[in-house]
Amino acid sequence: MASAPRDFERRSWTWMCIQGRRLELSLTAGTFAVFSLCREVFNPLSPTLVGAVSLSMLLCQPGWRRGLASHLLNNRREARLRHVFWYCDVVGRGGHLPRLVSVRDFPAGRSYYLELPTGLYLESFERRLPELTAAFSARAIRVQPSGKSARFVEMTVTYDDAFRREYPSPLLNARASSLWEPVVLGVGEDGAPISINLFEHNLLIGGEPGSGKSVALSSIVAAAALDPSVHLVLLDGKEVELSLWLDVAGQFVGRSQDDAIRALEDVQAEMDDRYRELSAYRKRKIERSGRQGLILVVVDELALYLRGGEKALRDRFADLLRDLISRGRAAGVIVVAATQKPSHEIVPTFIRDLFAYRLALRCTSPEASDTILGQGWASQGFSAAVIDPQHRGVGYLLAEGGVPRQMLSANIRDDDLARLVERAVKARFS
Repeated sequence: MASAPRDFERRSWTWMCIQGRRLELSLTAGTFAVFSLCREVFNPLSPTLVGAVSLSMLLCQPGWRRGLASHLLNNRREARLRHVFWYCDVVGRGGHLPRLVSVRDFPAGRSYYLELPTGLYLESFERRLPELTAAFSARAIRVQPSGKSARFVEMTVTYDDAFRREYPSPLLNARASSLWEPVVLGVGEDGAPISINLFEHNLLIGGEPGSGKSVALSSIVAAAALDPSVHLVLLDGKEVELSLWLDVAGQFVGRSQDDAIRALEDVQAEMDDRYRELSAYRKRKIERSGRQGLILVVVDELALYLRGGEKALRDRFADLLRDLISRGRAAGVIVVAATQKPSHEIVPTFIRDLFAYRLALRCTSPEASDTILGQGWASQGFSAAVIDPQHRGVGYLLAEGGVPRQMLSANIRDDDLARLVERAVKARFS
């Protein structure tokens, strides 16, 4: 607005101030009007009496009190927002500012749903983010399209670092769980829980050693172990990460590729039987109320099975894994695979693209991050290579058809993990 005439700037600034205090001004004007009317019609003591009665009625009605407080709070927020937009030159044609549609508070900050004026668009908004961050005294600000139309955006202002503190898994206090329900995987930048629905979905996890891959994997396996109806098939290439769950696993495989292939063949045979039964009963997929439970196949360290041993065994394992991922959804087969060596040799594109959920933890390069999330996300600012190495368990989660979200995996300490295993054994065999 530096090039606009000064008188136009003054008029716009005055109107903006009036808009920002419209509720307070309306209340003040209304109060004076009532007092003046009472003074004219009745005696001079009437305004005081009317004011006292009105105030008493207002304070005695919780709904009115909360409504007025909410309106005043939203009005103050909108006023501050308009001031910040004005000073940071987030202005459309004719001096119009973004319109506040709604506000949502979350543990680490606040989210504003905005309607952009003519002449202002997402990219021009993003160029002002450094100035907006300083003006809000915020830790970070993110602007993203709302999905409704290009005219609406969501501005998320984060004041606190939600990743600074450990987030204990909700499963620590759970006596049982159901894999048919969403599983809490961790928390987002806003401090709010992030859940994923594994039924009819698969999950790929990748990250360098020490990035927190086992932390993220523990939440999934624990949720499945606490559901007695789930058949667990665990393939542990390192023979240490999943060995704690040996007592609740239907099948447990170590480094042997032959055993891993036989385990996947068993799951494939069960999947084919289920499809034949679904076809006989004219159903499209298994149901929660049916007798068949979900099957969770967990593969920790894909590199061992896809890069080690004989080529014929590697190819057979890859074909089986791809078949389970691509056809297993309706049959209740869920695949969760993890690797600490994310590369195109370990995670071929034809396998990667079948995973609906992808979690990229700290990676050594943008290319490794794209191996998990998909080509091009690193160049758009979603690179797991820039994650602080000290932030173990932090990564980018990509959901089907969405945009990667940074999150912190829910943590389960070793002592708690042992107690969860005991609880899962009792739930399954008692």
